[in-house]
Amino acid sequence: MAPTIPGFDYQRVQVAEGVSLSAAVGGSGTPIVLLHGFPQTHLMWRHVAADLAADHTVICPDLRGYGASDKPAETGPETYAKRTMAADIVALAHALGHDRFALAGHDRGALVAFRAGLDHPETITHLACLDVLPTLDMWDVMRGRSAAVGFHLYLMAQPPGLPERMIAAEADAFFDYFLGIWTRNPEAIPAEVRTAYLDACRDAVPSIVADYRASAGIDVEHDQADRDAGNRLRMPVTVLQQDWGAALGYDAAALWSAWAADLRHACVTCGHFMAEEAPARITAELRTLLSR
Repeated sequence: MAPTIPGFDYQRVQVAEGVSLSAAVGGSGTPIVLLHGFPQTHLMWRHVAADLAADHTVICPDLRGYGASDKPAETGPETYAKRTMAADIVALAHALGHDRFALAGHDRGALVAFRAGLDHPETITHLACLDVLPTLDMWDVMRGRSAAVGFHLYLMAQPPGLPERMIAAEADAFFDYFLGIWTRNPEAIPAEVRTAYLDACRDAVPSIVADYRASAGIDVEHDQADRDAGNRLRMPVTVLQQDWGAALGYDAAALWSAWAADLRHACVTCGHFMAEEAPARITAELRTLLSR
């Protein structure tokens, strides 16, 4: 059996027509939803969630298209638009009895969280985004030879067909590559968790590709529309990142400041999978955010 977060109850909740999410729910108190990244599932939050559950209701879903959640076929760009995935999360929280909640996301989950903060400012009380730039800014800074670090972004941006076939042909090798190269402490992802991630991704190639494809199209359009309208995040925001700005030549804090007035931006020294590599730091940062 796949590993679980000890002490958490697992539920399936319908969030849209024909789409249900699997979510681990634990603790009691003011709610916080934790969204995972690529190539992971909700399990990436296992340490942080267990700690926060001492005084918060903690909800850890698998995103649409990932893990044990439903994986609808991509019928158009909206199917895996971050706007759609953010609406899933709001519907999930509402179904569980929470009209307002804090939201933290890592990697792909951070992009969903960012979109939720812009689209549902009356619902999201606090926002944390881990190791991403907003999609619009990300594409602007990925240029020249330095863009090779994000080769997977360009591969999965291609029209349906080729990227799915290429990745499915060597799915374990593809997804495990990122679990290895993005981790500074390999012991942070034990064998049983790594296996669970690979099993989940192997079964979700079309939907994972569709998620990334949306970020090369409709997600950029939505970000640009908000920028043109002057929309900004209204809630307290914490952004934690590796120092990609120094490596790729941009000012990450300045880019994020354009989106959020009440911003704490900090760099971490661990690898990309910071909730697993530095859970105490991440938990402390989330508690500080929730106190703002």
